[in-house]
Amino acid sequence: MALIDQTLLALADPTRRAILARLAQGEATVMELAAPFRMTQPAISHHLKVLEKAGLIARSREGTRRPCRLTPVGLAPLDAWLSDLRANLERSFARLDDLLAEGDPPEET
Repeated sequence: MALIDQTLLALADPTRRAILARLAQGEATVMELAAPFRMTQPAISHHLKVLEKAGLIARSREGTRRPCRLTPVGLAPLDAWLSDLRANLERSFARLDDLLAEGDPPEET
C-alpha cells in the first residue's frame, strides 16, 4: 500500500484524528492518549500502530514510558498530493472561466 493510501486510511478514523489533535499539543504516553476514549489499551495501541505505519507519529521508549509524538514529515505526501489536486482544479476552473467568457453574447445597446 502506498504511503499516501496509508495516510488517508489513518486519517479516515475519528479516533485517530483525535489522537493526532492531542499530539499536536505535545508528546503524550499511550495511557494519556487512551484516557478520553472508552476503549481498551490494546485498541488504542492498534490505532497508534496505524498512525505510526503511516508515518504520522513516532513512539520512543524512555524507561517505562512510551511517549508518542507527531512527525510532521508524515503529512508531506498528503500535502503534496492536495497541492497538485488544488492546482489542477484551479487550472480547470480558469479554463472554464475562459470558455464562459468567450460564449458571452454581445451586450445590446
